[in-house]
Amino acid sequence: MAEGSVTAQAAMVPLSPGVFETDPQGEPHLVGARCRQCGTFFFPRREVCARCLSADVEVVPLSAAGTLYTYTVVHQSTPEFPTPYILAYVDLPEGVRLLAPLAGVAADQVRVGMRLRLRVEPLRTDATGRTILGYRLYPDGGGA
Repeated sequence: MAEGSVTAQAAMVPLSPGVFETDPQGEPHLVGARCRQCGTFFFPRREVCARCLSADVEVVPLSAAGTLYTYTVVHQSTPEFPTPYILAYVDLPEGVRLLAPLAGVAADQVRVGMRLRLRVEPLRTDATGRTILGYRLYPDGGGA
């Protein structure tokens, strides 16, 4: 298992229900939906296709690598989120654009079009001691 990765455990829960599934190696990954009628992908998952209105949708894993579409540096936030931090939109190969924090790079080094990799990782511990899982983006030094 790679450093910084997490294994699926009963004490770990997603930030939002239905965002992750666990692969056969026990690693959580981001999932979305794909319409079986028109092929459109969505994140988060949907029960009905927003493009063709078909209810014939399936849950599918989403790619962990994508391209930076745009970003902003947040300077004012709630106390839970220390500032400044980078919030980025990444385009995944499936045609999904998702919003996530970008870490591991200084704001002056961020460039639209750069390759990013999504990681599922612990965000915090809740009042009952469960680990809350979320996702962040990091610069992708490797291939897709």
